[in-house]
Amino acid sequence: MAIESLEAAQDALIEVTNAIISCLASGGTLFTCGNGGSAAEALHLAEELVGRYRSDRDPLRAICLSADPTALTCIANDFGYDEVFARQLRGLARGGDCLMVLSTSGRSPNLLRALETARELGVHCVGLLGGEGGPALPLCHNAVTLHGCDSAAVQEAHLMAIHIICESLEPAGVATVSHGASA
Repeated sequence: MAIESLEAAQDALIEVTNAIISCLASGGTLFTCGNGGSAAEALHLAEELVGRYRSDRDPLRAICLSADPTALTCIANDFGYDEVFARQLRGLARGGDCLMVLSTSGRSPNLLRALETARELGVHCVGLLGGEGGPALPLCHNAVTLHGCDSAAVQEAHLMAIHIICESLEPAGVATVSHGASA
Protein backbone atom coordinates (compact mmCIF):
# COMPACT_ATOMS: atom_id res chain seq x y z
CA MET A 1 0.00 0.00 0.00
CA ALA A 2 2.78 2.49 0.86
CA ILE A 3 4.67 1.96 -2.38
CA GLU A 4 1.44 2.22 -4.33
CA SER A 5 0.69 5.54 -2.62
CA LEU A 6 3.98 6.89 -4.00
CA GLU A 7 2.43 7.06 -7.46
CA ALA A 8 -0.51 9.04 -6.12
CA ALA A 9 1.94 11.40 -4.39
CA GLN A 10 3.87 12.10 -7.60
CA ASP A 11 2.98 15.81 -7.72
CA ALA A 12 3.94 16.29 -4.06
CA LEU A 13 7.25 14.50 -4.67
CA ILE A 14 7.97 16.82 -7.61
CA GLU A 15 7.31 19.83 -5.35
CA VAL A 16 9.63 18.49 -2.64
CA THR A 17 12.32 17.73 -5.21
CA ASN A 18 12.01 21.18 -6.77
CA ALA A 19 12.34 22.80 -3.34
CA ILE A 20 15.56 20.86 -2.73
CA ILE A 21 16.89 21.73 -6.19
CA SER A 22 16.09 25.40 -5.64
CA CYS A 23 17.86 25.39 -2.27
CA LEU A 24 20.99 23.71 -3.62
CA ALA A 25 21.04 25.81 -6.80
CA SER A 26 21.07 28.99 -4.73
CA GLY A 27 23.99 27.78 -2.59
CA GLY A 28 21.89 26.59 0.34
CA THR A 29 22.28 23.45 2.42
CA LEU A 30 19.85 20.58 2.74
CA PHE A 31 19.54 19.43 6.35
CA THR A 32 17.91 16.06 7.00
CA CYS A 33 16.71 14.38 10.19
CA GLY A 34 14.58 11.57 11.52
CA ASN A 35 14.39 9.05 14.36
CA GLY A 36 15.25 5.35 14.25
CA GLY A 37 14.88 3.91 10.76
CA SER A 38 13.94 7.36 9.47
CA ALA A 39 17.24 8.67 10.85
CA ALA A 40 19.02 6.02 8.79
CA GLU A 41 17.13 7.19 5.71
CA ALA A 42 17.93 10.84 6.48
CA LEU A 43 21.60 9.87 6.69
CA HIS A 44 21.33 7.88 3.46
CA LEU A 45 19.96 10.88 1.55
CA ALA A 46 22.66 13.23 2.87
CA GLU A 47 25.48 10.80 2.05
CA GLU A 48 24.14 10.21 -1.46
CA LEU A 49 24.22 13.96 -2.09
CA VAL A 50 27.64 14.65 -0.58
CA GLY A 51 29.11 11.45 -2.02
CA ARG A 52 27.54 10.09 -5.16
CA TYR A 53 24.40 8.36 -6.25
CA ARG A 54 24.94 6.82 -9.71
CA SER A 55 27.63 8.91 -11.33
CA ASP A 56 30.51 11.15 -10.43
CA ARG A 57 29.47 14.77 -9.94
CA ASP A 58 30.39 17.60 -7.65
CA PRO A 59 29.30 17.06 -4.05
CA LEU A 60 26.05 18.71 -2.99
CA ARG A 61 25.59 20.58 0.30
CA ALA A 62 23.77 18.21 2.68
CA ILE A 63 24.06 17.53 6.41
CA CYS A 64 22.21 14.89 8.41
CA LEU A 65 21.34 16.23 11.86
CA SER A 66 20.83 12.66 13.11
CA ALA A 67 24.42 11.67 12.33
CA ASP A 68 26.53 13.18 15.12
CA PRO A 69 26.14 11.17 18.34
CA THR A 70 28.20 13.67 20.34
CA ALA A 71 25.94 16.58 19.36
CA LEU A 72 22.80 14.49 19.90
CA THR A 73 23.81 13.29 23.36
CA CYS A 74 25.17 16.66 24.47
CA ILE A 75 22.02 18.50 23.43
CA ALA A 76 19.72 15.79 24.81
CA ASN A 77 21.59 15.84 28.14
CA ASP A 78 21.72 19.62 28.48
CA PHE A 79 18.48 20.74 26.80
CA GLY A 80 16.27 17.64 26.40
CA TYR A 81 15.71 15.27 23.52
CA ASP A 82 13.05 17.50 21.95
CA GLU A 83 15.84 20.00 21.13
CA VAL A 84 18.38 17.67 19.45
CA PHE A 85 17.62 18.86 15.92
CA ALA A 86 16.34 22.38 16.63
CA ARG A 87 19.49 23.42 18.45
CA GLN A 88 21.70 22.16 15.61
CA LEU A 89 19.60 24.14 13.16
CA ARG A 90 19.97 27.30 15.25
CA GLY A 91 23.75 26.84 15.05
CA LEU A 92 24.08 25.78 11.42
CA ALA A 93 21.10 26.82 9.27
CA ARG A 94 20.36 30.12 7.57
CA GLY A 95 17.61 31.53 5.41
CA GLY A 96 17.53 29.85 2.02
CA ASP A 97 18.47 26.44 3.39
CA CYS A 98 16.08 23.50 3.36
CA LEU A 99 15.14 21.04 6.10
CA MET A 100 13.77 17.61 5.26
CA VAL A 101 12.17 15.66 8.09
CA LEU A 102 11.47 11.96 7.68
CA SER A 103 8.82 10.42 9.89
CA THR A 104 6.37 7.56 9.63
CA SER A 105 3.92 9.32 11.98
CA GLY A 106 4.71 13.05 11.83
CA ARG A 107 4.32 13.18 15.60
CA SER A 108 7.86 13.16 17.04
CA PRO A 109 8.33 16.19 19.31
CA ASN A 110 11.97 16.66 18.25
CA LEU A 111 10.97 16.82 14.57
CA LEU A 112 8.14 19.24 15.31
CA ARG A 113 10.57 21.51 17.21
CA ALA A 114 13.00 21.27 14.28
CA LEU A 115 10.28 22.33 11.84
CA GLU A 116 9.19 25.22 14.08
CA THR A 117 12.79 26.40 14.46
CA ALA A 118 13.50 26.07 10.76
CA ARG A 119 10.48 28.20 9.90
CA GLU A 120 11.64 30.86 12.41
CA LEU A 121 15.03 30.91 10.63
CA GLY A 122 13.55 31.24 7.13
CA VAL A 123 14.46 27.67 6.22
CA HIS A 124 12.19 25.91 3.72
CA CYS A 125 10.63 22.82 5.30
CA VAL A 126 9.86 19.62 3.42
CA GLY A 127 8.80 16.26 4.70
CA LEU A 128 8.60 12.62 3.82
CA LEU A 129 5.79 11.56 6.14
CA GLY A 130 3.59 8.58 6.78
CA GLY A 131 -0.17 8.27 7.17
CA GLU A 132 -1.94 11.61 7.23
CA GLY A 133 1.30 13.43 8.09
CA GLY A 134 0.41 14.16 11.71
CA PRO A 135 1.19 17.54 13.27
CA ALA A 136 4.31 17.80 11.07
CA LEU A 137 2.29 18.20 7.88
CA PRO A 138 1.09 21.78 8.47
CA LEU A 139 4.62 22.78 9.49
CA CYS A 140 6.01 21.66 6.11
CA HIS A 141 5.96 23.94 3.10
CA ASN A 142 5.92 20.82 0.92
CA ALA A 143 5.43 17.21 1.95
CA VAL A 144 4.92 13.73 0.61
CA THR A 145 2.58 11.65 2.74
CA LEU A 146 2.55 7.92 2.14
CA HIS A 147 0.04 5.50 3.61
CA GLY A 148 1.14 2.05 4.71
CA CYS A 149 0.09 -0.81 6.93
CA ASP A 150 3.08 -0.22 9.25
CA SER A 151 6.21 1.87 9.75
CA ALA A 152 8.41 -0.53 7.80
CA ALA A 153 6.23 -0.24 4.70
CA VAL A 154 6.24 3.54 4.90
CA GLN A 155 10.03 3.57 5.29
CA GLU A 156 10.39 1.36 2.20
CA ALA A 157 8.33 3.85 0.21
CA HIS A 158 10.35 6.74 1.67
CA LEU A 159 13.51 5.03 0.43
CA MET A 160 12.07 4.89 -3.08
CA ALA A 161 11.22 8.61 -2.81
CA ILE A 162 14.79 9.34 -1.68
CA HIS A 163 16.17 7.55 -4.72
CA ILE A 164 13.83 9.47 -7.01
CA ILE A 165 15.11 12.71 -5.47
CA CYS A 166 18.71 11.56 -5.93
CA GLU A 167 18.03 10.63 -9.55
CA SER A 168 16.72 14.16 -10.12
CA LEU A 169 20.05 15.55 -8.91
CA GLU A 170 22.22 13.44 -11.19
CA PRO A 171 24.27 15.17 -13.93
CA ALA A 172 21.53 14.67 -16.51
CA GLY A 173 19.23 16.60 -14.17
CA VAL A 174 21.02 19.26 -12.13
CA ALA A 175 24.78 18.88 -12.53
CA THR A 176 25.75 22.39 -11.45
CA VAL A 177 23.74 22.98 -8.30
CA SER A 178 26.73 22.56 -5.98
CA HIS A 179 28.30 25.69 -7.48
CA GLY A 180 25.22 27.84 -7.07
CA ALA A 181 24.38 27.92 -10.78
CA SER A 182 20.73 27.79 -11.68
CA ALA A 183 19.37 24.43 -12.67
